[in-house]
Amino acid sequence: MSGTSEGPASAVGLDRPSVTESEIVASTRTGPSPTTAPAADRAPAPSGAAPAPSVSPGGRPSPPSPPSPPSFPRSSSSPSVPSYRSVFTAAPLAMAVVDREGTVVGVNAPLGALLDSTPDALAGAVAADLVDLSSDAHTWHAYLEVLRGRRPELSCARRLKHPSAGALWVQVTVTQLPPGEDGADGVLLAVADISARRELQERLRHLEMHDPVTRLPNRTLFFERLTAALEEDSSAHGGSGRIGLCYLDLDGFKAINDTLGHRIGDRLLTAVAERLTRCAEEAGRTRTATPLVARLGGDEFAVLVEDSTGTEQLAELAESVLASVQEPFDLGGRRLSVSASIGVVERHAAGTTPTALMQAADTTLYWAKADGKSRWTLFDPERNAHRMTRQALASTLRPAIERGEFALEYQPLVGMEDDRLHGVEALIRWHHPQFGTLTPNRFIHLAEEDGSIVPLGRWVLRTACEQARRWQVEHPDDPPIFVSVNVAVRQVWDSDLVADVAETLDETGLAPHLLQLELTESAVMGSSGRPLQALKALSDMGVRIAIDDFGTGYSNLAYLSRLPVSVLKLDGSFVRGFQYEERAAAPPNPADEVIVEAMVQLAHRLGLTVTAECVETSAQATRLRRIGCDTGQGWLYSRPVSPDRISELLATTPGVRADAAVNP
Repeated sequence: MSGTSEGPASAVGLDRPSVTESEIVASTRTGPSPTTAPAADRAPAPSGAAPAPSVSPGGRPSPPSPPSPPSFPRSSSSPSVPSYRSVFTAAPLAMAVVDREGTVVGVNAPLGALLDSTPDALAGAVAADLVDLSSDAHTWHAYLEVLRGRRPELSCARRLKHPSAGALWVQVTVTQLPPGEDGADGVLLAVADISARRELQERLRHLEMHDPVTRLPNRTLFFERLTAALEEDSSAHGGSGRIGLCYLDLDGFKAINDTLGHRIGDRLLTAVAERLTRCAEEAGRTRTATPLVARLGGDEFAVLVEDSTGTEQLAELAESVLASVQEPFDLGGRRLSVSASIGVVERHAAGTTPTALMQAADTTLYWAKADGKSRWTLFDPERNAHRMTRQALASTLRPAIERGEFALEYQPLVGMEDDRLHGVEALIRWHHPQFGTLTPNRFIHLAEEDGSIVPLGRWVLRTACEQARRWQVEHPDDPPIFVSVNVAVRQVWDSDLVADVAETLDETGLAPHLLQLELTESAVMGSSGRPLQALKALSDMGVRIAIDDFGTGYSNLAYLSRLPVSVLKLDGSFVRGFQYEERAAAPPNPADEVIVEAMVQLAHRLGLTVTAECVETSAQATRLRRIGCDTGQGWLYSRPVSPDRISELLATTPGVRADAAVNP
């Protein structure tokens, strides 16, 4: 009979193998004082007492020579002795008496049967060797402490090799025995067969760690393996020190579940699991370990590659999985075709946590779905940095409004005939403490998504109206200029825009005709219900309504005549085709000119004015003027500037000409 261990553990001060299955439990009972000297250090024992154990330099008691026969107290004057012998002999629990040197001096029949031997054959054996107490440092030192009387009890589980029964799990308990009348001293070794209990525990653990549908490892076991793989430095043992992960889910699985039922859905998941397992086995044929396939929940699966060799290996595995899943499934005569989206991550294990790896995999899986599904996508740090920046901006938008991190700049709207400043467009800027000054295209869509566009829009409206009124008061002799403010559709749905505008105009004292609200063409065209009612109410109030980026959206000209719109702003893509300078990189596009001219004529017939965006050259301005555009906006006149620059412009010149632009 010999003891075995299931894995190595570092020994401390001993040149012995060790195991990981020991479960040492210190007794809470009162034992000998820790200061009691070990048996080997005490004064000579009285006559008849057992000799003090000798301890080898390695810390292990030296076995006696020759072995002593079993010795039990036999004095008839002590009534407790016969009782002790009868209990030891008749007890069904396997037991042995061990002296302070670690040698077996007595064995009862159940222990002999358990170890497939006889009591006489076991007498004189080294107790630690019988039940594998010396195979790991922690258990070995605890056992020595019990032998020396410094510890009352030791309890541990051991896996032994039985000649006929195979592997055998036992619970070993070593406790102090009181000395007999003749001075004999030792410990009691008790061994209990716990194989059935361990088998039940392993079965329960298997059920706990595996998915009942696919029989694959579940999320709990997957993260257990992932954590262990990241904690172990494989590079120290000749490995690559890298880890790879393919994280996938099935495209359209919910529709299959909803239309065909969960029974078919479960059968599909089982079939997918079998194919993933075959892909992993194929990938593991040329390697020391097969990738772990796990079902993380729903239709999500993961393939973990420990000690990966690089992105090429993961790419090959992802291609194999993708091709395998795309092959049609035959489920009881029903033929189904599905595809998968896969996020692939491969990196150094050092410095990576399970959470970070799964976040990267989840993000990459999202990219694969966003890019069209039925594909695999490799994790891109730069793309992820952009996503993280987007999340950082989204999480700080509302607090930024309260902290006053936003400001407005204004770009002139200039009359094409007189080059006079007719109005300005208010453009918001975010002075972010970490990312610097951000233009609207970096955060407006985020504000629309989380609803913070409503309080942000109110702030822009009030700030712009206050500034326009301030300019009017500061320059009473000049014609007042209007201010144009961009409005998102969500502001119309999620707030009372009409009431907000009326309240702002009343509090700031700005005339309604000096306020222009800009909405994109796609937002205005097709408006019905509340948005259309709001636009009509604002128009009736005297506020100007402008369609921004006209010509790139629906361009529903029939519907245009029924909208309360007063201004069309031509998208800059048309104006950029007006290239008349000799140094122009591309020849002019006649189609752009025809389209712009037609839109201008149509707008004028409907009683609307036209503003051309992105005017950058004098040649463009000249042609737009000949076509009939009313106002122009662009870098030819000015970039967006601070309110003070607009004030300077109003004070110094009545017009904004190309030769007197306020470009900084």
